[in-house]
Amino acid sequence: MKSRFHSLLSAQTHRPQVLHSLHQRPISANKPKWNSKTNVIITNPTLLIMESCTNMLQLKQIQAQMTCTGLIHHTFPVSRVLAFCAIADGGDIHYANLIFTRIEKPNTYMWNTMIRGYSKAQVNTTGFSFFGRMVRERVEMDCRSFVFALKACGLLGDSVHCVIWKMGFGSDLLVRNGLVHYYAEAGSVSHARKVFDESPVRDVVTWTTMIDGYAGCGYSNEAVELFDEMLFSDVEPNEVTMIAVLSACSNKGDIGMGKSIHEYVRKKNVNCSLNLLNALLDMYVKCGCLTAAKEVFDDMKVRDVFTWTSMVNGYAKCGELDAARQFFNDMPDRNVVSWNAMIAGYAQNNQPTEAVKLFHDMVESGFAPIENSLVCVLSACGQLSCLDLGRWIHQYYVHGNHIQLGVILGNALIDMYAKCGCLTSATELFNEMPEKNLVSWNTMIAGYAAHGHAKQALSLFNQMKSTDTKPDNITFVAVLSACSHGGLVSEGREHFKSMIRDYGIEPKEENYACMIDLLGRIGLLEEAYELINKMPMEPSASAWGALLNSCKIHGNVELAKLSAEKLLDLDPEDSGIYVSLANLCAIKQRWVDVRNVRSLMKERGVQKNPGHSLIEVQGQFHEFFAADKSHPQSEEVYRVLNEMYMFSKSELYLQKQFDELLCI
Repeated sequence: MKSRFHSLLSAQTHRPQVLHSLHQRPISANKPKWNSKTNVIITNPTLLIMESCTNMLQLKQIQAQMTCTGLIHHTFPVSRVLAFCAIADGGDIHYANLIFTRIEKPNTYMWNTMIRGYSKAQVNTTGFSFFGRMVRERVEMDCRSFVFALKACGLLGDSVHCVIWKMGFGSDLLVRNGLVHYYAEAGSVSHARKVFDESPVRDVVTWTTMIDGYAGCGYSNEAVELFDEMLFSDVEPNEVTMIAVLSACSNKGDIGMGKSIHEYVRKKNVNCSLNLLNALLDMYVKCGCLTAAKEVFDDMKVRDVFTWTSMVNGYAKCGELDAARQFFNDMPDRNVVSWNAMIAGYAQNNQPTEAVKLFHDMVESGFAPIENSLVCVLSACGQLSCLDLGRWIHQYYVHGNHIQLGVILGNALIDMYAKCGCLTSATELFNEMPEKNLVSWNTMIAGYAAHGHAKQALSLFNQMKSTDTKPDNITFVAVLSACSHGGLVSEGREHFKSMIRDYGIEPKEENYACMIDLLGRIGLLEEAYELINKMPMEPSASAWGALLNSCKIHGNVELAKLSAEKLLDLDPEDSGIYVSLANLCAIKQRWVDVRNVRSLMKERGVQKNPGHSLIEVQGQFHEFFAADKSHPQSEEVYRVLNEMYMFSKSELYLQKQFDELLCI
């Protein structure tokens, strides 16, 4: 495929420019004017004024003038009034219906306008009823009647398809393109492809609609393959085609094909609109090629909020939060998606405090959060154990009916409550959710497991299986973790075996780590070590870490040293590994080993990370390190701590005196 593509890049044969365009959801575009092209040359002053009309007040004034002069009784003038009311952003579809009912013999254009208007107003049932009336009343139709009907028909596309064939419009190119678009939008790409393959004539809209349909339904390989076929047809791709195929490249992460498309755009001098440049930028970002994305960004003469947000999102997802924040700060305009991208970047890169701060800034800036905003900040609340903010979000935005509780938001709330230790609220919300998915079950099971409620976790897992919800690897991580915390060895072994036996799920590193932790916690260290050696993949840090932790619990220094060596091979800069091993050796009074571990730390320049804690007071987060005096109220903090210490000592002294008196 690539060789054919590159051969076309080098070809210099001229093809006529195709002058068709495809209506699709643009990445960024100005809203189209209501007054679509007409073959009639307008000379009447009143009608010329109406072409610049922007709202219903102006329209009614013009209509009153047309009524006084009798102009309203002519077909074309009344059709323009009807078109504004039905199609314009400032129109009124109900007023359009009043006008339509007073027209004695509406023509095909007027019927089509009503179908199109109701479809635009997302009242598709009423729009489709006009098409039904056209059929019943034997109104003359044209190709646009069927195109608009397909947009309004919902699940009744097959019925419209039958009428198309019966009335002899099956070979009309515009109608066939409408059918391809309808089936693709409905997710029935096989039917769309059948109409595409049976089309005797295809234009750029036909090809682009099918490519876009594949890309939109997740069939990225098919979209790219069809684009390759298009290049060898007699139809020249346009910028909308490029946007569609770039979307497919983004979805499949095909940076090679994406770069080839970019080169094709350069060599063929395809019109590089803002939409197309944004699609190129988006493709590079989603493929993780930020250098190329930055080059596109720097070369753009015009940028919109989508452009800037793509850069914020790209750098944030790659963990380059400083660069992402710089783009965010430099944005001339922001929307809620921009804020979400930056908040999500902080939440997903272990900077929850910054995520919460930015959420507060967003609300104070007057932006109303959407579902994704809340999902991101709830994740940060869970990481910070910030229950007060999480509960306020639940009460204000969900109970306050500002945002509807869907499955995704419900899952985020359950996760937040569970991580904040409020299992009662998590359970109540879980039980109240009318719809649950696999993530819902996994989150609740993991919540029980993390807090040591093994029986509840396993009971919920059994309940999940009774609903025919199929578990995945993450489910079994939670289940095995519950068994580990509950010391349920036999149950854990059985669940581990059932992964392959009952569900065909190959255990991953995380599943092995949970099983090793389970065996190690109850002292089966040799069996745990044997399981590590049998892992089909290279043991991860979590597996060796679980074994090291078990060795600390049961005082097995030799196996601990082996585990620590493996961990240090994976991450020689982790001070916690050295400290854990040194502490175990000290407990066993193996002072030579302690000195060796500390010497190794010194040789490698590894320093112990200071202990720290984080607390929230009235919405503000305060971080304290060991022996830290940087806090502005550190003197007061230490004074109170000293008072508490002295008080505890006096309590111990009094208790000792009281015990001695009892002995006397």
